[in-house]
Amino acid sequence: MAVEPLPSPWTFPSPAEADEYGVVGVGADLEPGTLLHAYRHGIFPMPIRNGGPIAWWSPDPRGVLELDRLRVSRSLRQACRRYRVTVDTAFDEVVVACADPNRPHGWIDRQIRDAYGRLHRMGWAHSVEVWDDEGLAGGLYGVSVGGLFAGESMFHRRRDASKVALVALVDRLGDGADRLIDVQWLTDHLASLGAEELPRDLYLVRLREVLGSPQPSGLGHGHDEGASACLNSGTMDRWDRR
Repeated sequence: MAVEPLPSPWTFPSPAEADEYGVVGVGADLEPGTLLHAYRHGIFPMPIRNGGPIAWWSPDPRGVLELDRLRVSRSLRQACRRYRVTVDTAFDEVVVACADPNRPHGWIDRQIRDAYGRLHRMGWAHSVEVWDDEGLAGGLYGVSVGGLFAGESMFHRRRDASKVALVALVDRLGDGADRLIDVQWLTDHLASLGAEELPRDLYLVRLREVLGSPQPSGLGHGHDEGASACLNSGTMDRWDRR
């Protein structure tokens, strides 16, 4: 069970007041109550630059992935068979890998790592890890609030490993409740997997809908999926294949 933190002392402006870049405001803190308050109102944190002040964002449009829109190609289906997937067994290691300073456009600094580590220990932040014989091959992490999974970052060290992590995440979230994966900004990579853009006002409506759903039962500390677990979902037959 996730532990509800103390309420945030901060009040955020409305997402409708975001500037042309999607910035709602700058400052506040990264305490668990502040982070959850932001996610529940369609806002997320990201430093203006690595090590710089925290900005709070609500971009328009917003990148999202509905679970039943995930596209699983034939090659990705084969990749799922090559890896073993776990959930919440190496959260800190996944975040550190996502924060690799050699990655382009890196933004995950020490304050972000510490903040999401606290959320993880309270049961709100989760990681999906993808393994092979050489170790951690890829993964992702994000925040689960009701039916929202706010994806923060993903990485891969071997081919298709981050895609396998996303397939496994959808599988674990697909428990019949109303769910939405927030990917923040749409990229070509995410679009190829079925993500799409929503205008901010429609995203906020969708957010209110999913926040009423229960926390997903498929996320939790130390869950070992085993080999090819991301192929076991009963919804797989509805996913597109190419």
